[in-house]
Amino acid sequence: MDPNSDVNNLIAGEAVAPPGAPHLVLNLAGYEGPLDVLLALARTQKVDLTKISVLKLADQYVAFINEARKLELEVAADYLVMAAWLTYLKSRLLLPEPEPDEELSGPELAALLTFRLQRLEAMREAARKLMQRDQLGRDVFRRGAPEGVRSIRHPKYELSLFELLSAYAEMKRPAPPVPLRVGRTETYTAEEAAERILRVLGMNPGWERIEAFLPPTFATGRKLRTALAATLSAGLELTRQGRLRLRQESPFGPIFVKTQGPSET
Repeated sequence: MDPNSDVNNLIAGEAVAPPGAPHLVLNLAGYEGPLDVLLALARTQKVDLTKISVLKLADQYVAFINEARKLELEVAADYLVMAAWLTYLKSRLLLPEPEPDEELSGPELAALLTFRLQRLEAMREAARKLMQRDQLGRDVFRRGAPEGVRSIRHPKYELSLFELLSAYAEMKRPAPPVPLRVGRTETYTAEEAAERILRVLGMNPGWERIEAFLPPTFATGRKLRTALAATLSAGLELTRQGRLRLRQESPFGPIFVKTQGPSET
């Protein structure tokens, strides 16, 4: 088996055309840098990344670069830098270690390369799992807005005649009687009104309106009706006795009061 067959398969997807014929190269792997090529070459060893042969990996990468140049492909500078670094790493692994210095040793450089390949493999695996998840609009779809459901209710009441009559009687039952309590009201008697009329008229013998004889405490508010009724009753009684004269010029007009002189009896 040709050892370069894996390298050829990494570079092109078909057989190499005869010399002089135009080359058609299909880059199916889509490498984004030297590490991608190294990772693909490491997978061809079919072993764990922690157990890959760095020497074999370096040989495969150099063969990859050489095969690309044979196919007249443009090789980027970073691919050439990686090839030179791998050649340097191979020499460090094959030759005895020099005196200890600040630089990393060959095994440490190989371990660092292995770590970078493991990290790249982990990122590519995470990206693959993300792309395999269900995608919205293709594998899964949003739940549609729920449609409103209108409820049509037809209540049905089941009860006996006794229950119906009891409910009606409960509604028509009169409220319990509330006793009427009338507050005590101060009254103005007719005797008090007659005494006040005679006393006031003695100081002013002319005609005066009957309202002028109301006491100040009964001249306003709810007591006014009581005082007017008592004063009118006293005036009528004094007029009957001939001690007072009353005058009213029109129906429902004001009532005037005057003492009755001896010559007017």
